[in-house]
Amino acid sequence: MNRRGAPKERVKFWRDPALRGLEMLHATYITYSFSPHAHEGFGIAIVESGVMEFDYRGASHKAPAGSVVITHPGEVHTGQAVLETGWTYRTLLPAIDWLQQAAKELNERSTTLPYFSSPVIHDSSLNRHLTNLHRTLETSVSLLEKESHFLWGLTQLIHGYASNRPYSKPMGHENAAVQRVREYLHCHYTRNVPLQELANLVDLSPLRLLRAFRKQIGLPPHAYLNHVRVNQAKQLLASGNAISDTALATGFADQSHLHRHFKKMLGVTPGQYARGCR
Repeated sequence: MNRRGAPKERVKFWRDPALRGLEMLHATYITYSFSPHAHEGFGIAIVESGVMEFDYRGASHKAPAGSVVITHPGEVHTGQAVLETGWTYRTLLPAIDWLQQAAKELNERSTTLPYFSSPVIHDSSLNRHLTNLHRTLETSVSLLEKESHFLWGLTQLIHGYASNRPYSKPMGHENAAVQRVREYLHCHYTRNVPLQELANLVDLSPLRLLRAFRKQIGLPPHAYLNHVRVNQAKQLLASGNAISDTALATGFADQSHLHRHFKKMLGVTPGQYARGCR
């Protein structure tokens, strides 16, 4: 039981269809921690108080109050508190095309995806600007105001902190195999796929596939499969499907199985997500 006056965990989630399904969160987490997960689009976190710690790109990072965190689409990361009092933050999960549009507005011709070399931005002015943006998106009823503020906020982020993406070497055999397995899991997420089937698919031993997959993706295949299922469940819940039906339609054993993985990856329950979408 919390002591009187001690902070409590709270979560507010909502989704704005007018902004291409932009998902937003305002939460305080104390004992809660995110399991390794990735977003389909960018992740932007605006830390209001406390300190958030997370693993990303093979390193551990700390984001104190006044900082901004940005993660790239498809890149695995975690999230947990550093202090006993937890942390409070606001998040924006914009689709990739929002960042592409903002970059194009700045460059006029470029359609390349912005790249952020550091996931933690220590800029209190940017933090305040994005906090005000988040509040506007939460309260405004004007589509013009929301779109204008949002696009302007993204251009400020890109102009100040985006850089050229480092040159990447061509994929080798194992990297190509991992990509093929990823695509296979996206197509067969409702099945209980055995490891040997995946190994046979790419002509690798099961252990070699496990090592290559974990090294490249940051998750073992079974955890990535749950990640795919949760993202599919989000789409069904946003369309108004019942939670129990969604669980069965996305390959989970039952509603509680979906609930457990959904909350650990996204920080909200399936019910909170469905209500936020409405």
